[in-house]
Amino acid sequence: MADIAMSNILTSLEDSSFSCSCAKEMINGGIDGHLNDCSVRNLKSSLNDDTANVKAPKKDPLPKDEEDFLKAVFQVILEDGVRKGRDITQKVVDFHQPDELRTLLDLEIRDTPEDHQALIKHMKDTVKYSVRTSHPRFFNQLFSGQNTYALAGQWLTETLNTSQYTFEVAPVFTIMENVVLHKMRDIVGYSGGDGIFCPGGSISNLYALNVARYRYMPDIKKTGLFGLPRLVVFTSKQSHYSIKKAASVLGIGTNNVVLVDCDERGKMIASDLEAQILRVKAEGAVPFFVNCTSGTTVLGAYDPLDEVADICEKHGLWMHVDAAWGGGVMMSPKYRASRMRGVERSDSITWNPHKMMGAGQQCSAFLLKHENLLQHCHEAKAKYLFQQDKFYDVSYDTGDKSIQCGRKVDVFKLWLMWKAKGNQGWHEDMDAVFDKTRYLVEKVKAREGFKMVLDEPECSNVCFWYIPPSLRGKEDEADYKDKLHQVAPKIKERMVLSGTMLVGYQPLGNKPNFFRQVFSSPSVTEEDLDFLLDEIERLGEDL
Repeated sequence: MADIAMSNILTSLEDSSFSCSCAKEMINGGIDGHLNDCSVRNLKSSLNDDTANVKAPKKDPLPKDEEDFLKAVFQVILEDGVRKGRDITQKVVDFHQPDELRTLLDLEIRDTPEDHQALIKHMKDTVKYSVRTSHPRFFNQLFSGQNTYALAGQWLTETLNTSQYTFEVAPVFTIMENVVLHKMRDIVGYSGGDGIFCPGGSISNLYALNVARYRYMPDIKKTGLFGLPRLVVFTSKQSHYSIKKAASVLGIGTNNVVLVDCDERGKMIASDLEAQILRVKAEGAVPFFVNCTSGTTVLGAYDPLDEVADICEKHGLWMHVDAAWGGGVMMSPKYRASRMRGVERSDSITWNPHKMMGAGQQCSAFLLKHENLLQHCHEAKAKYLFQQDKFYDVSYDTGDKSIQCGRKVDVFKLWLMWKAKGNQGWHEDMDAVFDKTRYLVEKVKAREGFKMVLDEPECSNVCFWYIPPSLRGKEDEADYKDKLHQVAPKIKERMVLSGTMLVGYQPLGNKPNFFRQVFSSPSVTEEDLDFLLDEIERLGEDL
């Protein structure tokens, strides 16, 4: 009878949610003792399920009308935003003056809601009158093109709508950021250290100044600026304006930012840097920070990092590298050594993958070789958010390293893009960018009416003048520069109004306005670059 009873128990258990191994354990080890272990096991199993153990009426969480709206929105994004955005036959911009544009767009906020059809029209109008930065002939800024995988990453992070400050609300992204930042530090050449994604290169540079100052004078976090000596920052005359802005925000003062001389190529002159440091010391001030630039905004110059590192080590100064624009060259074994040799000797670096690497706005990493400084410098230890008695590894709660509280997820688009490309894909992309630069340089040099500002640019900034027939051969006339100064703005006006392409211009020092063609998209073709020169000539030959 006992055997029959036990057989019935086995049969019933095999038909139930318990496994055979559970049944055998119950038989061999006793039913009461095993039930506790089994219940824990089933609890863990239920916790690993995608669905929560909550009873609720069956209802689609996405109403049909909202689903239809999202599908229509996706079509607008795919067709109007992506496909037309990359279409060479489309205008780069359908330009209208601000007052006229206000009349073309329905911008009024009303008391009553609008239907989905109206919302879709607003979206289509927004795309229609926006600049197509993914267009192959958008050369206007230090970002361009559109990577499909980065775009997909942006869609997903916007959908999940989380904040990258704790593992609790962003478990995947906090781990992912740790992995990607570690990889980026390895590429720079740091053996350890820390890092964080920031809302743009200007903020990354501000982080560098703040962390460097804290390292030298940690009491400033509590006591403030009162009683501090005059702190001095050094950066080149060709560096980005964000260094001065950061000095202003942090209370250092723009008068305490020393602008170091550059050579004719826009590179910091190391001997002048040391002379300025000695002068400041003699005045009784305290030098503490040197900013190098790897890829200046206008000429694309790379400062001599090894030489600057020698000086910083000699005088005990923090060396930061602003590689927001030109840092992508570190992904190219072919071009890296000639441009960023010595970067591994720096204390910190700003690197914007949304620029030369095309990761999509915005994606800026601040990396440093020193551990714990970010945390100690910025932490406020908010007990409602960064509790130290959580049940997981709280080292992944990275939010106290940042100045802000809420922080967008910027890492996923870069990670997904990196997975799709691999390191080899980045190598090929960066080589393509620099190879296309060489192609355009040779075309400009060989073409009548065009003149290079620098014969051999280091980055993908190709700066040149277009000299219309009316000015050729008149370089010695007194008003030549004044007249040449007016050429680029007039061509740019015609260019924008026609919508055929966008390329920037600017003066520099005593140089009259010139065009600055920049591109970071490897999809730009030689035909696009030929069109650039043809179109400038077409728009300006009658000036």
